[in-house]
Amino acid sequence: MRVIARDGEHEIEIQRSRFRCTVARVSDVDEATAVIARVRRAGPTASHHCTALRIGDPGTGGLTARSNDDGEPSGTAGVPMLEVLTRRGLTDVVAVVSRWFGGTKLGAGGLVRAYSGALTATLDTVGELRRVRHRTLLVAVPHDRAGRLEHHLRTSPYRLRDVEYGADVTFTVAVADGDVAGFEAWLAEGSGAPVDVLDAGPCDVYLP
Repeated sequence: MRVIARDGEHEIEIQRSRFRCTVARVSDVDEATAVIARVRRAGPTASHHCTALRIGDPGTGGLTARSNDDGEPSGTAGVPMLEVLTRRGLTDVVAVVSRWFGGTKLGAGGLVRAYSGALTATLDTVGELRRVRHRTLLVAVPHDRAGRLEHHLRTSPYRLRDVEYGADVTFTVAVADGDVAGFEAWLAEGSGAPVDVLDAGPCDVYLP
């Protein structure tokens, strides 16, 4: 799945109308609603605040997709914005385009181009990442073996997230869903002694 790299905003002007687009990464509809409300409060003089959101995993059928034209002619604002998000395969994102009317009517086609264009330009500005599902694995070893293992982990393709020192040294490692068996084999080969691995559940890693 793809997500925006960061929250952000960008503004374009078409025939004296200003279109300011705000995008934010969100995890549920409540967060998206809060972003929309914040943008409305920040731009009380705007003629319209049109919105589109995609939240969830389209691969599992758990995707929520919504749009709102907020008073613009039906299908000329929120729908083309949602189409931009869909074409790019983005999820967990809300987009709000606020319009300040400049006195010239753009027509249906002009509005579609303006709203979709404002969002496209904003997405190009903030960038995109791939969200890849990983497993969080906990690896505990005695202190006298920890230095060597830490060195190997830091130079390996696996992602070392944390090191905790206690009775043993516990490494938190993010391993791609399909590579857990490979990681365990790599660990057994490199450690030269049995190593306990605890699966602490799923996590997401964001990659270019």
